[in-house]
Amino acid sequence: MTPSRILFVCTGNICRSPTAVAVMRVFLKRAGLEGQVTVDSAGTHDFHAGKLPDPRAIAAAQKRGYDLTAMRARQISKRDYDEFDLLLAMDLDNLEHLQSNCALTHLPKIRLLMNYAKKYKVPFVPDPYCRSDADFEAVLDYIEDACSGLISLLSQSREVAR
Repeated sequence: MTPSRILFVCTGNICRSPTAVAVMRVFLKRAGLEGQVTVDSAGTHDFHAGKLPDPRAIAAAQKRGYDLTAMRARQISKRDYDEFDLLLAMDLDNLEHLQSNCALTHLPKIRLLMNYAKKYKVPFVPDPYCRSDADFEAVLDYIEDACSGLISLLSQSREVAR
């Protein structure tokens, strides 16, 4: 099945996962898939629930034409496992959290975002929260790469389905 609802998941939902949503929305529009694939984000923890993304994430994203300002952090819910076709974790801790908090039937839907990367051969998107502005730029590089690979797969699977 081709995913039509994708959830990006990081720890607090203020850096990596909202960045992935913003990048993916732009990539979906460019690929002509806007309206066919829905994306959202959540955090494994409720540290920042209701808050805007980190100002450094917003600034780094804006430099590349992505807008995070309408997003608000939220924690993943049990309903998300049912509603989303694909849950993409940013790192191994997020992956483990997702896997340990869902029914066995949902396990095949949970993956690492970087599994879709073509250029960068890193296993996960590192958390930039306690790091430098350069780390937020690197996160964007990784996310753009992985989202590009994911868009390629989505485009191919929709072509085959036609």
